[in-house]
Amino acid sequence: MVSHLGFTVFYQGVIRMERVNKETEEKMKKAVKALEDEFKTIRTGRASAALFDNIRVDYYDQKVPLNQVATISVPEARLVVIQPWDRSVLSEIEKAIQKSELSMNPNNDGKVIRINIPPLTEERRKELAKLARNIAEKSRISIRNIRRDGNDELKNMQKSSDISEDESKRGQDEIQKITDKYIEEVNGIVEAKEKEIMEI
Repeated sequence: MVSHLGFTVFYQGVIRMERVNKETEEKMKKAVKALEDEFKTIRTGRASAALFDNIRVDYYDQKVPLNQVATISVPEARLVVIQPWDRSVLSEIEKAIQKSELSMNPNNDGKVIRINIPPLTEERRKELAKLARNIAEKSRISIRNIRRDGNDELKNMQKSSDISEDESKRGQDEIQKITDKYIEEVNGIVEAKEKEIMEI
């Protein structure tokens, strides 16, 4: 029969193990979200407002995200229109786009900026698909590192007798399941991105 104290210690151990697993999953979720955010900024042949997420504009001596000084719309598949709320910032927006890694040519008519998204060359598509795969691999490594940290925490808890060997093993099995789930998500995201990049 388990003593009341023994049961309390066991229960606390289970709670600690679940906390480690929950924190591990939260970190993996963030890694996948970061991947999705980074993928939004990779140019494909289609126009998208998300392409401009990383662009900062000089506005009253501050670097401000473009979407905080202008409306970005996509009226056609290959056209982006940027309309600043304050026309005095038009030339700064134009400069910021020209300096960016997007390789785009903004057309400033004094009211709005229009950007035609040219179709990507076959070679450029392959480069971008390779870039997407590399970014996804970094994400997988990040997820595996999070798994290792979670497992290490469980092993340390076992060493200090906070949880039993069985609980540690159960916790590590759970972390492996969580890891597999998020690696699978990364694989699905990169597959979809490659398909989008290679679309003509």
